Amino acid sequence: MGLLDGKVVAITGAGRGIGRALALECAAQGAKLVVNDFGGSLAGEGTDQGPAQSVVSEIEAAGGTAIANLASVSDPAGAAGIVSDAINSFGRIDAVVNNAGVSRDGMFHKMSFENWRAVIDVHLNGSFFLSRAAAPHFREQGSGAFVFMTSTSGLIGNVGQSNYSAAKMALVGLSNSLALDFQRYGIRSNCVAPFAWSRMTESIPAETPEAKERVERLKTMTADKVAPMVAFLCSDAANEVSGEVFCVRKNEIFLFNPMRPVRSIHRSEGWTTETVATEYLPAIRSNLRKLEVSGDVFAWDPI
Repeated sequence: MGLLDGKVVAITGAGRGIGRALALECAAQGAKLVVNDFGGSLAGEGTDQGPAQSVVSEIEAAGGTAIANLASVSDPAGAAGIVSDAINSFGRIDAVVNNAGVSRDGMFHKMSFENWRAVIDVHLNGSFFLSRAAAPHFREQGSGAFVFMTSTSGLIGNVGQSNYSAAKMALVGLSNSLALDFQRYGIRSNCVAPFAWSRMTESIPAETPEAKERVERLKTMTADKVAPMVAFLCSDAANEVSGEVFCVRKNEIFLFNPMRPVRSIHRSEGWTTETVATEYLPAIRSNLRKLEVSGDVFAWDPI
């Protein structure tokens, strides 16, 4: 008996990399899968039905059940079609994993409107479109799980990824809102930040010795290490877990803390611009954080 026996799970961007590993693990845990993949390049260009169908074939060869879906999640009708395919083929939908992504990195002063919009459309808008399509079904059946794949590029930071970082942090806010909105209906929402070598991480700028060293560490982290956490969050075993942000790094699993106040200063007569500079700043200076990238925080070799 797998943790996902009888469940129907839709995973976007499931034709390659992390998405493929998630699909294979969920199928191994007994879920029926909708394997969505537009088949585009890393930049989101072109189409190819091969990746999604290839994963379906792998699942079927192992005795599982899956169908391929080639829709682009950045199209509201396409995202809704993923849910429709699940309902029409399997009669229900129990979890959606918002994994699809594109990467168009660049320093902010060189960021084009097109590259900004393309990344936001897939990561943020695509996640909204799919989740919105699934939400009425979850509410009607009184159960369901949303999983959003976020990134330490947003949670902590990385150079040259303003569009990607913004989209990934937005998913944290979206997931938390869903967790609050649907708590009364027994519906959960969580985020997972994966460390794994894939087409997405291949695009990380690596021009300095430190960045190159980080990329070498990433290469030792495989996508299959991320899959058990995501499969767990899709299952009833995670019924008490909602509104959280996890990070998976090889054999390590981290729980991230939420944004909360760290220091408060009260001035009974109120504040002026001058007193903010002369009194507030000196008081909180020791609490100010230094700017870091993901590699500074996760500076040790993956375990």
